[in-house]
Amino acid sequence: MKYQERKKAFVLLEDGTIFYGKAVGEKKGTAYGEVCFNTGMTGYQEIFTDPSYYGQLMVTTNAHIGNYGTNADEVESDSIKIAGLICKNFSYNYSRPAADKSLEDFLADNNLLAISDVDTRALVSYIRDNGAMNALISTEVDNIEKLKEELKKVPSMEGLELASKVSTKEPYFYGDEKAAYKISALDIGIKKNILRNLAKRGAYVKVYPYNATLKDMQDFNPDGFFISNGPGDPEPLTDAINTTKEILKTNKPLFGICLGHQVLALANGVSTYKMHHGHRGINHPILNLMTGKGEITSQNHGFAINREETEKHPDLEITHTHLNDQTVAGIKMKYKNVFSVQYHPEASPGPHDAEYLFDQFFEAIKASQN
Repeated sequence: MKYQERKKAFVLLEDGTIFYGKAVGEKKGTAYGEVCFNTGMTGYQEIFTDPSYYGQLMVTTNAHIGNYGTNADEVESDSIKIAGLICKNFSYNYSRPAADKSLEDFLADNNLLAISDVDTRALVSYIRDNGAMNALISTEVDNIEKLKEELKKVPSMEGLELASKVSTKEPYFYGDEKAAYKISALDIGIKKNILRNLAKRGAYVKVYPYNATLKDMQDFNPDGFFISNGPGDPEPLTDAINTTKEILKTNKPLFGICLGHQVLALANGVSTYKMHHGHRGINHPILNLMTGKGEITSQNHGFAINREETEKHPDLEITHTHLNDQTVAGIKMKYKNVFSVQYHPEASPGPHDAEYLFDQFFEAIKASQN
């Protein structure tokens, strides 16, 4: 690669803390969002295109980003969803034979601002100590004071409804229309690999917008319902919460992942809260309380459900718990074929420990038909 002079850039946190770096590629300007970090060693392309990350500035903790390029088949949505990228060493060259373009070109095609040469160890340590907060990344190094004022105007992630920003505008189908089962999925930020996992188990899926009603979703005459992952605070999702309440009355199987897990809890009167800095990585340890087995899971969430309220709820049972901090990682309803988890069983970062949850969903559908 020929030498090129790179623009100076920086990260500005809402408390005034600054970390300096350099711009990646030709993109310049400023990007705003909540700063968070992911500890995964691989999977950056999946992270960048995951709708759950909408509106966030992503700090990658792996030392090298871009070294294996990108592949058109390894996206989780139709575009990059993060607000901006912060990394240590950016690899302009890639060596994977399966790659079809460089990460630099992939970011440029999606008009994403990225900065590198940041002390990400120090930045991640700061977030862990002080919590996730709003931030910006910028190449406008001469306008720091002005940008501080602009950053104050960025809304907090707490109370922010973002599902409508990433949800489909119109219903669409996925899979084989001759498949054995039909699933109505509520899209509040759905990942493509979730649809792949449903389809490969014999489901024809109809995906509905975030504000779909039960009447809308029943027009498909589904055998079961699914509520997807997604970004933002779950509490403002009144349409999704009300639709979930109505779904529960049908007594048909229901499976929820991440934001869908939180929506299910809210539909049962259990509150949610914003976590200090969230769980984002591909090796989070989970204990399955039903089997006593441990699971290594992929996670991405900044909100969680209230454990005390869940334990006291007469119709809910905690099925999974996060071993690092004892947050609720899975629930089921005692008298219905309804369950959810606070992690991503469709992700394949190496372990496939949680894929059984999709099988469990279809077993519930089969049982409901007998």
